[in-house]
Amino acid sequence: MSEQKEKVILAYSGGLDTTAIIPWLKENFGFEVICVCVDCGQEEELDHLEERAKYCGASKLYILDVTDEFAEEYIVPCVQAHAVYENKYLLGTSMARPLIAKKLVEIARKEGATTICHGATGKGNDQIRFELGIKALAPDLKIIAAWRNDNWTLDSRESEIEYCRQHGIELPFSADSSYSRDRNLWHISHEGLELEDPANAPDYHHLLVLSKTPQEAPDEVTYVTMTFEQGVPKSIDGEEMKVADIIRKLNKLGGENGIGIIDIVENRVVGMKSRGIYETPGGTILMEAHQQLEELILDRATYEVKDEIGHKFASLVYEGKWFSPLREAEQAFIESTQKYVTGEVKFGLYKGNIIKAGTTSPYSLYSEELASFTTGDLYDHHDAEGFITLFGLPEKVRATKMQQLGEL
Repeated sequence: MSEQKEKVILAYSGGLDTTAIIPWLKENFGFEVICVCVDCGQEEELDHLEERAKYCGASKLYILDVTDEFAEEYIVPCVQAHAVYENKYLLGTSMARPLIAKKLVEIARKEGATTICHGATGKGNDQIRFELGIKALAPDLKIIAAWRNDNWTLDSRESEIEYCRQHGIELPFSADSSYSRDRNLWHISHEGLELEDPANAPDYHHLLVLSKTPQEAPDEVTYVTMTFEQGVPKSIDGEEMKVADIIRKLNKLGGENGIGIIDIVENRVVGMKSRGIYETPGGTILMEAHQQLEELILDRATYEVKDEIGHKFASLVYEGKWFSPLREAEQAFIESTQKYVTGEVKFGLYKGNIIKAGTTSPYSLYSEELASFTTGDLYDHHDAEGFITLFGLPEKVRATKMQQLGEL
């Protein structure tokens, strides 16, 4: 009777890297390899993945559709927080990695596996996000990062293809260079080729997948009406739909109108700068629409604190610390601010721009009577005099002292 092999769970995309890792894990560790493909809305062709994984030596493949969970439990909190890293990046990859890690752990428990393997490189952020997620949820599981392992000597697409060929595996991959991309429901990212030199302009005609450039977008405004209930998007143009479908619809509308194309040099967690292009058409619209509604509803002090926490929340998600007490605490505060973020938002999409077209809410704190230049019962202009005297007292005291010292 043959000895039962130790099981490893491989985060599997179906691409060349993770496909080559299957025979590599078997050869170097003697594992039974179980592949897990976590579908966060990649829109990629998932047909034939199972045949490919098994052909390369995996014992089985799980394909898990987590798109709704991703939209409702990961994207919505980030929208409500207005979580944007370094004022530009809408966290498309960052939000998905903890969910993928969670699913890898769930399958590891189900299969009785001892180890989880991923194919993220040793220079990027994803290795941190995957591994912090796994450590937070299953500290007993071992982790293999193929690209950091001494036994991994495959440093190019050519070498990976040749390695598979040596193991009797012929694959439909070519060795030609292309952008490194990550896609899910929220966005698609692009790195590599001309983008590696920040002095180069992006070749948008070669690069874009979801979007037209603003120059190519229609010469007329596309008007959209959205509703929110307690900070959660509920409908587009009168049609109620689940969050994932709202994002899909906004991706289409935004892509057609050149919305949400971002060129950024960002600071990775590991310390280096990297340059990338992000297409986030639907996400950019959703963030702006939510912000447009919040402007009416949140008082100034709450808005200021929420803005500070939103920046911290973005950094925390970017750094892979989703499964942390701090993220839970920050999210609890943010959710408490959403109690009255209910209403209707109208806007126009035009050549990369989102143009306000009117916002209403039953909980709006905007008072036309107060804001107008006419005097109403709620506001006496003379009250401002005493307020300014007290509000400016520190400045007056300091100026008086400087005057006495002859320094003013």
